[in-house]
Amino acid sequence: MTFNKLVFVCAALASSAVAQTPSPSRNDLARWSREAQNVMITRDDWGIPHISGKTDADAVFGLLYAQAEDDFNRVETNYFNALGRAAESEGEAAIYRDLRYRLINNPDSLKAIYARAPRWLQSVMNAWADGLNYYLYKHPEVKPKVIAHFEPWMPLAFSDGSIGPDIESVNLTQLAAFYGGERREAGGGRREVARPPDKGSNGVAVAPFNTASHHALLLINPHTSFFFRAEVQVTSQQGLNVYGAVTWGQFFVYQGFNDRAGWMHTSTGADNIDEYLETVIPREAGGERREAAKRGGDHFTYRYGDTDRPVTEDKTVIRYRTAQGMQQKNFTILHTNHGPIVREQNGKWVSVRLMQRPLDALIQSFTRMKARNLKSFRQAMELHTNSSNNTLFADADGDIAYFHSNFIPRRDTSFDWTHPVDGSDRRTEWHGVLSIDQSPNAINPPNGWVYNSNNWPWSAAGPNSPKRENFPRYVELSTEESPRGRHALKVLPDKKDFTIASLISAAYDSWLPSFARMIPGLLQSYDRLPSTDPLKSSLAGQIDTLRGWDYRWSTNSIPTSLAVFWGEDVFNRVGAKPRGAAMSPETYVIERATDAERLQSLAAATTRLEQDFGRWQTPWGEINRFQRITDDIAPKFNDAAPSIPVPFTSSRWGSLASFAARPYPGTKKWYGTSGNSFVAVVEFGDSVRARAITAGGESGNPSSPHFNDEALRYSTGNLRDVYFYPSQLKGHTERVYHPGV
Repeated sequence: MTFNKLVFVCAALASSAVAQTPSPSRNDLARWSREAQNVMITRDDWGIPHISGKTDADAVFGLLYAQAEDDFNRVETNYFNALGRAAESEGEAAIYRDLRYRLINNPDSLKAIYARAPRWLQSVMNAWADGLNYYLYKHPEVKPKVIAHFEPWMPLAFSDGSIGPDIESVNLTQLAAFYGGERREAGGGRREVARPPDKGSNGVAVAPFNTASHHALLLINPHTSFFFRAEVQVTSQQGLNVYGAVTWGQFFVYQGFNDRAGWMHTSTGADNIDEYLETVIPREAGGERREAAKRGGDHFTYRYGDTDRPVTEDKTVIRYRTAQGMQQKNFTILHTNHGPIVREQNGKWVSVRLMQRPLDALIQSFTRMKARNLKSFRQAMELHTNSSNNTLFADADGDIAYFHSNFIPRRDTSFDWTHPVDGSDRRTEWHGVLSIDQSPNAINPPNGWVYNSNNWPWSAAGPNSPKRENFPRYVELSTEESPRGRHALKVLPDKKDFTIASLISAAYDSWLPSFARMIPGLLQSYDRLPSTDPLKSSLAGQIDTLRGWDYRWSTNSIPTSLAVFWGEDVFNRVGAKPRGAAMSPETYVIERATDAERLQSLAAATTRLEQDFGRWQTPWGEINRFQRITDDIAPKFNDAAPSIPVPFTSSRWGSLASFAARPYPGTKKWYGTSGNSFVAVVEFGDSVRARAITAGGESGNPSSPHFNDEALRYSTGNLRDVYFYPSQLKGHTERVYHPGV
């Protein structure tokens, strides 16, 4: 059964090349002027905005104005993506990406949610829109691609500051096959549970009895696409005073701290997205079922228990750019009580169920910025809407905590939730969510530290971690410790004198645990080679180099280059081999790879290094580079342009500091595009102290002095002092102004 009869294409519509910004009314101008006068923006000597407003709404007005000053392109792009309007800029290729977002972001529904939002939140959302619209009014030279006028309901479409919202788990090819009318059977295999090795984050909280100052410490280290977030401080006379990383276009600091408490999010391995096999009855069915279908709206019904329910239909229009002008496709999105239909499998439709409570999500994201202790932070978490993340916490009272995923549906454990379950079986319903106390957390553990690096919670507090056997399988899908998890367990225990400086050093510790596990097997494979084998002589120098290596990265390290090129090749070589869901490629290389596979990969790595760099004895820093020459969201790189060596590797090898790099068309050198993006270490006491760094710089304008002024510090882990208090800004201020001045 396919859905092509409900999809049609409309005639072409005329469209201008760019979105046209409407002229504001007199009332708009008067309101914007009042709001601007209630806001002061102080730019420090790194270009970072410190925004101060009379009210929270005033502060948000200034925050969005400042963000638009720094990178309006990224602000707008985040919103036209979330609103399902990317095809208006990018063309037909983005249609089904837009449709995927429209599955959950129906503008009419979002407007209705806005209308029932608390008055205080409405005022914040109104100020959000005003700040962006005032920026466009004051900068007529800026031409939006899609959104020429921002409306206050729009933040509800982008209430999750994560790098990948939950809806992106829906497969685009299968979605297009279903709604595009071409019949394709989707496989019913187990959902992929392993998180991408280069993405995610590190977080560490250290209790006062393990620090030299006897104050709690917090490491904030998200691994995202570079330039995905801005560094800001936002204050108001209503109690807002927060510093940290804000995702472009959002009005809450996603990972950061106030003067008493701080928080850091890492990607979770909890299973909190489910698929349901729906038994759907078409209009063409005969007899009693046909009558049921007619009662269901003349289209479709689906079986639920012993009854038939109508399939809900929502109309949506996707506009897309073409060379001839704007065209549109009209879709009818289908829903059951579980969620939108996303594909077909073995004659049944598949719906997806995920956390979709944007109003509560915005409330939680905003109110946690004002949480000043563990109790108030937990109160914010009781909304259970931070679905994709674990959280590390520390405060000035000395409390530390690891909170596992903030949204874990309670389910019947007799079902395998990693596969689609029967939607007609009432036992597959969710039964609320696990409470905070029912989740595998670690709050003030006796060892005095907690951490997470996108790994499982079973090592979050060393010997005092939650025990796997005490929780249902669905709370965590990871099946083995991650390389970064093993690394953290080496640098955190048995240390009682942590300082800001030493926690930074731990965050940039150069050990590569994956190679410490895999290289010994490679050496043994070589040692087993007969002396007559040609590889015995051709790989002798490489083996000697690796045999003497301490498994630590540096810019002048030749074995790091050799190991990374070998690791990539051997992973590709064994990647397609069956190994079971419980075995990572790393473990496979250690336990099952043949001598030939290991050694052939080393020979291939040697050849690649020689072809690309002239010799296999190439220091890692000559290969691994940071370069920022444009602000394009899809970055461009050039070997002939200036770049900076970076010593740390991709986190896939267990490096806590992450730099995910590869060659690009026309390059031999490898350039990073994700990994360490914002790093901060914070100490909480009578006052807060912090150091931080942002990849590249604050501004997205290549002509700005703050486009790349942090790049060298970023590459060496040389975090700069944070100016949190007005007294610290003295002597470090570039400009103080009202928005629009």
